Amino acid sequence: MHELVPVLRKRHGFHFVIANGENSAGGSGITPSTAGELFGAGVDAITSGDHLWDQREVSDLLENEPRFLRPRNYPHGTPGHGAAVFERQGMAPIAVMNLQGRTFMADLENPFAFAQDEVSRLRIRTNIIFVDMHAEATSEKIALARMLDGKVSAVIGTHTHVQTADEQIFPGGTAFLCDAGFTGPHESVLGRDIEPVVKRFLTNTPQRFTVARERVLLQGAVVQINDVTGRAESIERVSEPLVDISE
Repeated sequence: MHELVPVLRKRHGFHFVIANGENSAGGSGITPSTAGELFGAGVDAITSGDHLWDQREVSDLLENEPRFLRPRNYPHGTPGHGAAVFERQGMAPIAVMNLQGRTFMADLENPFAFAQDEVSRLRIRTNIIFVDMHAEATSEKIALARMLDGKVSAVIGTHTHVQTADEQIFPGGTAFLCDAGFTGPHESVLGRDIEPVVKRFLTNTPQRFTVARERVLLQGAVVQINDVTGRAESIERVSEPLVDISE
């Protein structure tokens, strides 16, 4: 992130950078330290997902860091916030909302109902609304984006760690990508060393899934949004390799 975000910011003219950071702590969960590294790399807001609770220290982020979001559809009373509006000098306000699906995941509150209520509240303050839909099922991500078409600027899916090739702008002006992919080593099985994962499938015995190191890519999407209407004007997938300049 420290190497590539400045490169991409210069190339594309980023105004605001959002990262799903739920696995930034060695591939499992997030801590104040790893969140600080992401913010230091130029990230403006961090979303999360089903690995939210993997690290005990996440409580500090939920209680003290307004730039860190957990899924909005946790029950009322859960620490932290699921949506926030960010204001920058010379820019229109930008709202970010984090949701988590329920298919093959923990049975949280209905993200569709929460999304409708939250979008209505956010649109009072801004037309620019970005949604991270953290879900396993493609149907949930697509359906939520279709429901919100014309009401939010973008719905970008996360969780499966495999970047999809379905980037598009729906008729109402909402940009969509089913999965942004993942930032990390792609000579791997979803970021983990290949051999122990294969051994787990072969033997069904516990293995230590260490983080791989080869062919590191930063993946995501660049969305250009009209700052008056909030409609997306373009969406472009990003899959940027980290090149070892010492080679």
